[in-house]
Amino acid sequence: MVNTKTIAQVTADSIDESNPPKKVALLTAGGLAPCLSSAVGALITEYASKHPSTEIICYVNGYKGLLLGESVYVTPGIRATAGALHMHGGSPIGNSRVKLTNYKDCLKRGLIKEGEDPQRVAADQLIKDGVDVLHTIGGDDTNMAAADLAAFLAKENYKLCVIGLPKTIDNDVYPITQSLGAITAAEQGGRFFSNIVAESSANPKMMIVHEVMGRDCGWLTAATARAYREQLAKRPLLPTIGLTKDRLDVHGVYIPEIPIDLEKEAARLKEVLERNDNVNIFISEGAGVNDIVAEMERQGKQVMRDAFGHVKLDLINPGKYFADSFSALIGAEKVLVQKSGYFARAAPANDEDILLIQQTVELAVQQACKREGGVCAMDEDNGNKMSCIDFKRIKGSKPFNYKCEWFQKLLAEIGQVPSEAYPVAA
Repeated sequence: MVNTKTIAQVTADSIDESNPPKKVALLTAGGLAPCLSSAVGALITEYASKHPSTEIICYVNGYKGLLLGESVYVTPGIRATAGALHMHGGSPIGNSRVKLTNYKDCLKRGLIKEGEDPQRVAADQLIKDGVDVLHTIGGDDTNMAAADLAAFLAKENYKLCVIGLPKTIDNDVYPITQSLGAITAAEQGGRFFSNIVAESSANPKMMIVHEVMGRDCGWLTAATARAYREQLAKRPLLPTIGLTKDRLDVHGVYIPEIPIDLEKEAARLKEVLERNDNVNIFISEGAGVNDIVAEMERQGKQVMRDAFGHVKLDLINPGKYFADSFSALIGAEKVLVQKSGYFARAAPANDEDILLIQQTVELAVQQACKREGGVCAMDEDNGNKMSCIDFKRIKGSKPFNYKCEWFQKLLAEIGQVPSEAYPVAA
């Protein structure tokens, strides 16, 4: 996990802020993350403080509101109290999953009329609203949609500056070191399991499966397991009556990047079950999905996908699939599958995330004054320096580096794999 206190900052004397935008628009899009409300509040506060003459509007429900021309004006009263948004989760201006290049989906949802080009509709609305800087807060899909829109507008000789802020609890966007909201999501997932683990006392031979969000990347699952174990280390225990660290600990962490040897892991977990009378495993929602989808398609079942072509994981239910597979092999009498995703992603940002959000917003507003677009984030290809990253370098599905030292140490401590199986990266 990145220590945001050590992030290199852009010095004030290197930025020309003498040309603030006349009007900016904000929108949040995609799934929720514990940064959206805070990022909106930080942007409004930064403009109110540094550039009070800049008008601000917020499109309601992301790109959906942009297509429908639905926005709210940020009044002086909102500017004065926007700091309160740091205390809230979700998004105060609403989200949606809309892809501007997916004509059929936009038409089906009534966002455009037949024959209309969604990008043209969005561009016309921005022109009509007089927006010269658009701040998007979202993941790679959101920011790439913004980049496509900016390129479209450039062809029309309308110079719109698009500046993205990276939101994703999966922390899986190239080349971004730390996405907004991910640190909080891991902490909240740990808190969630701190209560759920007590269910192990409700039944003998209990197996608890904690399914964590993460379609293609196991970072959040790994970070959540680490956060929970750090929280557990601070709690007093009573080993003499069975309240032991081993019983409350994480016994297995399964992520998309590492193949799961069911038989080998089942043999290991069976020993854990016999020793503790319970087993606790953390699994990414995307772990083993390709195998599950292949089996469904082999059986002739329809695999539902969203507007971006992603498999709808809530209909696949990987947690249950692996719970059923493991429980049958280890002899668990009862299995409980619990998902922390909605609990974690809707939380308010924690102090560490708020610091990262503030640093990101400061650069975003500076870039707005320079009219230089891109995604403001820590650039892992540039020494983790806070930078404005060219949209062309942004892409999703960045895998978790499971060979990193902290995760290898975690696996070794829970006895999941021998250290030689996945050498620690230099």
